[in-house]
Amino acid sequence: MKTILLFGTIGTQEILLILLVVLLFFGGKKIPELMRGLGKGVKNFKDGMNSVEKEIKSNIDDIDKNTENK
Repeated sequence: MKTILLFGTIGTQEILLILLVVLLFFGGKKIPELMRGLGKGVKNFKDGMNSVEKEIKSNIDDIDKNTENK
């Protein structure tokens, strides 16, 4: 089985380099704010997906009930 990776394997040196660039670019004080914002964004996305899923299931249940009554 072949796996296609976008960047190949990322080693310890690459991760450290990425962290260093992020630290230099944003500074030490901004990183917690960025992570907090990222976490809130992910949470909002998941909540939105869950609400859409519930709405779809509700509509499917309504359609099933309507077809049973006919």
